Formats: sequence, C-alpha cells, structure tokens
Amino acid sequence: MKRVTKRTYQIFWQHAKRYPVALFVVIFGIIAGSVVNLLPALLYKDFFNVLQGASSPSPEVAQQLIAILFKILGLFGLSWVIWRVLLFVNSYFQPRVMRDLSNTSFAYMHKHAPSFFHDNFVGSLVKRVNKFSRAFENIADLITFSFIRIAVDLVVIMIVLSMNNWIFAAAVAAWVFVFVVMNYFWSMYKLKYDVMRSEQESKVVGVLADTITNHENVKFLNGYTREKTYFGVVTERLRYLNTLTWNLGQIFETIQVLLMFLLEFGMMYIAVKFWQKGQMTIGDFVLIQAYVIGLFHKLWDVGRYIRDYYESMADAEEMTAIFETPHEITDVRNAKSLVVSKGEIVFDNVSFYYNKTRPIMKKFYLTISPGQRIALVGHSGAGKSTIVKLLLRTHDVTRGSLMIDGQSISKVTLESLWQHVSYVPQDPILFHRSIIDNIRYGRPEATDEEVYEAVRLAHAHEFIESFPETYNTFVGERGVKLSGGERQRVAIARAILKNAPILILDEATSSLDSESEKLIQDALHNLMKGKTVIVVAHRLSTIMSMDRILVIEDGEIVEDGSHKQLLRKKRGFYRRLWDLQAGTFIGE
Repeated sequence: MKRVTKRTYQIFWQHAKRYPVALFVVIFGIIAGSVVNLLPALLYKDFFNVLQGASSPSPEVAQQLIAILFKILGLFGLSWVIWRVLLFVNSYFQPRVMRDLSNTSFAYMHKHAPSFFHDNFVGSLVKRVNKFSRAFENIADLITFSFIRIAVDLVVIMIVLSMNNWIFAAAVAAWVFVFVVMNYFWSMYKLKYDVMRSEQESKVVGVLADTITNHENVKFLNGYTREKTYFGVVTERLRYLNTLTWNLGQIFETIQVLLMFLLEFGMMYIAVKFWQKGQMTIGDFVLIQAYVIGLFHKLWDVGRYIRDYYESMADAEEMTAIFETPHEITDVRNAKSLVVSKGEIVFDNVSFYYNKTRPIMKKFYLTISPGQRIALVGHSGAGKSTIVKLLLRTHDVTRGSLMIDGQSISKVTLESLWQHVSYVPQDPILFHRSIIDNIRYGRPEATDEEVYEAVRLAHAHEFIESFPETYNTFVGERGVKLSGGERQRVAIARAILKNAPILILDEATSSLDSESEKLIQDALHNLMKGKTVIVVAHRLSTIMSMDRILVIEDGEIVEDGSHKQLLRKKRGFYRRLWDLQAGTFIGE
C-alpha cells in the first residue's frame, strides 16, 4: 500500500510540475489570500477598542473609526483580487493536469498485452482511468484550498494570539494537535473500509458492463433471474460498505462537535479571567471570538477533508496499481524497426509455456518461404492460434527464436512488426465509428479512391451503399449494427487497403454465406499475391489451393504437404477430416 501511495504522489507531481508558473501562483495565492483574510479581525479589534475608549461620540473618534473601516475595505478588496486571480489560474492549471493524467493512463493501459484485458472488466478499466484524473482534482483542491489554508490560518492565529497572551496560543495549539491527531488516526482506521468500498464500486461497474455486453446471453440462455440476483448481491455488499463508512464518519463528527464546544468555552472562560485582572479589552474579546469561530469553520470539516483525501487516494491507487503492473510485452532497449524485404518466417526451436507451467509448444521448427501460402488445421487447442499469437507477439516465446527475414521479432519494435502484418480475425471487432473510418484505420493516409477500391475487392460496396448514410454509417459498439459477414468483409477491405507483406487470416470467411464466400475467395487470392500468408481454417474447402497445409497437434506439426499430397495419406488426420467434411464440398 505504501509503495502504491508513494507512486501515486510521484505520478501526480510529475504531471503538475509541467506547469510551474500556474502551480506557484496557486500555492502563493492560497497563502497570501489566507493571510489577508485574517487581517480584518485585527482592525476590528482596534475598532472596538476605539469605541470602548471614547467617552463621547466626537468627530475625532468617528474619523478614527471611518479610517479603520476604509482599511478593512481595502483588505477585502485585496482579498477579492487575490482569490479571483488564484481561481482563474487554477481553472487553467487543474484541467490541463487532469487531461495529461488521462492521456498517460490511456497510453500506458493500451501498451498492456491482450491477456491483461482478458483478466479485467472493460467497465472497471474505464472507471479507473476516469477516477484517476478526478482523484487528482479532489486531492489538489483538498491540499490547496483546505490543508494549506488551514495551516496558514493556524500559524497566523498562533502568532497574533501569542502577541496578546501566550496562554491563548498554547491552548489553541494543544487543542489543534489533539483534534488533528484524532482525525488522522480515525481516518486511517476508516481508510481500509474506504478502499474496500472503492473496490466494490469497481466490481459493481464491472458486473454491470459484463452483463450489458452479454445481454443476448442473459436473454436467450435464461440468465435474467440469476444475473439480477448476482447483481443484487454485489450492490448489497456496496450498500453495506457505504453504510459502514458513513456511520464511522458520523461517529467521529459527534466527537468533533464536543471538542469544538469545549474549546470555545475554555477560551472565553480564560478571557473573562484576564479581563477581571484588566489584562483584556473588548477588542481582544472580538479578536478571540472571530479567530475561534473562524477556526471552527475551517476545522469543522477537517475530518471530512482527511476522509475525502484518503478516499480519493484509494480511487487513484486503483489506476496506480495498473501503472505498477509491468507491461508483459515490451520493446527491448535500442529496438530497431523491422525491415521486410522478402517475408520469410522462421520458427527456430521455439518452446512456449502459458504461465511458465503449461507447455503449449516444445522445440517447434517451421520455415515459411517468402511469398508462400500455408494453412494451419487441427483440433481446437492444438496450437494453431498460438502460432499466430507468437508471430503477432501478443506472447513472447519461452525459448528459441522467431524471425522474419533473419530479424528476431523480439528485437524489433512492436509497432514496426504490426505495420508489416495484416491480420483478419475470425470475429472482427470494429470501432463505433463510420464504416470508412474503420476501413481506413490500418492505413490512415489512404485516399477515398483507395478505400473504395479495397471495398470493391472485398465485395462490400453493395451492402455499404444500401445504408442511408453509406460509408458514413456508424457501425455501433464492436460493430453490432452489422452482420457477422458484413463485419468480416469490412475487416478484409481493411486488410486489402493496408497491403502488408505478411497476411494472417484466422477463419476470415467463416461468417460468410456460400455466395459471399465465393466472391471473396477471388479477392483473397488477389490479396495473397506476393505476400507470405498464414491461414487458420476449419473449413478445408477454403484452403485447397494453399501451397502447404500443416496439421498441428499438441503444438507439433504432424503432417505437412499440399492438399493433394495429404489426401494420399489414407490414415492421415487431414484425410480423415476431409472425408468427414467431403459432403459439404460436393460441387465445389
């Protein structure tokens, strides 16, 4: 916890110090404004002392009183200027730091590997980013407008009271010490429950987001009652923690009120005793009462300030924990950009383990010649997707090396690796943006004509033109407004437009009807020309023309050859699989 808290401070400070002038003005303005706000009480003391000493309302006395009032007015005017400047500068400062924090959170989170996102709810991650910048706003406000202001007020009040009588200053100092220490320890005791509450809030958001994403499963798999019950359980836990933290706050507020009553009574009691001895004036009573009441106003909410501070820290530390989680896959120091001149891919003695314990591949060898088209087939879980993931470097090999044109992909930048690969997954996910933006995403500088040509090759132009807004149609979250086949054609158009030298197709035509598949096969054949191609397939009719077909079993290549060569192996896996699917291919 301490390490995460320290890291949170460091991140906030790194972003705040980018605006040193604004930061200085805010802090100096708080100090200056707080000091100026306390000075009128001194003048009011003089005002009432003049009244007390006047035997009659003479013009001279009135002149003195009016002069004091003008001084007070001048101080109010100076205070007004200081606070206006301070607040305008703060309006410049805080939103920029909050923006920078959000950008930093976005950048760091997206550098995590896919496994990180598989282990976390989308809604929870979104909330963490938003809470991080908001936590800075709350903490900055508490430090500047609450803690610094209270500290300045206490120092000035102590100095002024000690100039009149050190006993008053000592009494206030002792009371403040007891008050702050009690607030601190109570807040620290409450902090663990605030952290639990914050974590439970994130869990509620995560469960809600998960059920909304899977709303069709909830409906069609009769999960409504179960999900409603489960959501009720997590919200009930949140209610319990909310009630507990609020009650703890109320308990201490009760103690706080009692302490304030005791201070005011004690201060005025001592003042009366000194007045009896002739050591106090009416002005002194006014000064003490003004400062004590002002102190109450400042300290009344100090317990809440401390609690809000730690609650905000708890919110911020949820995101800091992500910053403290190292990226699983990173560029090595001095990584170079990948240069693809031919497109040769070599798996050299590659071994891969999930979580360092579960072996997926052992001593795997594979050489894909430049421009060669290979297909991967095999049972689910055989290792086909692992080959693709290792090539895309969403996982690093445990041992051995994976090279493209003689360059180890572990020693080149990730961005340059992905730049040279076009990947069409089985279930393409689209942005909730226009169709043309989704297609152009892989090559932002492409012209409209280049986009339209890619769309025509992917046979997507017809269905896009059927929409009222054609290419400017927004596709919905994850592309839900399009059918599975339409999403795949958009993804294929995107790959055609990107035109990378290495092409990976992961069941890229699985969601297409037979007619659409026949149309797109021609486009894919054109797309494959001059490229190194890896196709993951279950439907063997789509890979008959591949140069090589690899049968993968338990992370090993058990059969390797062309379609015709593998069919000659009567007891081979590919031949058995072909015989099972042959009825589907009649007439093809």
